[in-house]
Amino acid sequence: MQETLNLLLAVGIPLFLLFLGLTVGATVERRHFRDLERREQQYANFLVTQVRSFPAVESSPQTPTIVISEVVVATDYLKNFLAAIRKIFGGEVRSYETILVRARREALLRLIEQAQAAGFNALCNVRLETADIGGNAATTNQSKKMAVMGTILASATAYRADVGQLPRESLGPGRFAWGA
Repeated sequence: MQETLNLLLAVGIPLFLLFLGLTVGATVERRHFRDLERREQQYANFLVTQVRSFPAVESSPQTPTIVISEVVVATDYLKNFLAAIRKIFGGEVRSYETILVRARREALLRLIEQAQAAGFNALCNVRLETADIGGNAATTNQSKKMAVMGTILASATAYRADVGQLPRESLGPGRFAWGA
């Protein structure tokens, strides 16, 4: 009887913790994606481009200015565990993909929010860079390896645009204009 109880505890507790990690991590991620979607819809008419010049610039007393954001989204223990298993068998680690997608979308929204707070309605020359702040790239000692973190550094030039000047098809697919 004691052996059965010990076996049940030895298997049941890790399974419970795995289930708890999956549930909590998925809930937090879903909430963040819903919040991102809500905020993206709120700024659907905000002009965002990668073009270096100012498309449809409006004569305005406001001088264009640079806006900068930095976002770090870290993994949870379950994603690290699943990624370690995936590394054994090889292949794409999809659990880390969502971290970078969330970080990229959050960084872009923060740029837009800063620009709008300053009275601008457009961003151009949007640049997104990734960085390794978890120390995983340079770490040789596995015992000191830190958690995986999706880090995005974003910058753009905020300005006033006459959006009515642009042909609607120039905004391209989706919410933002990603020009050449």
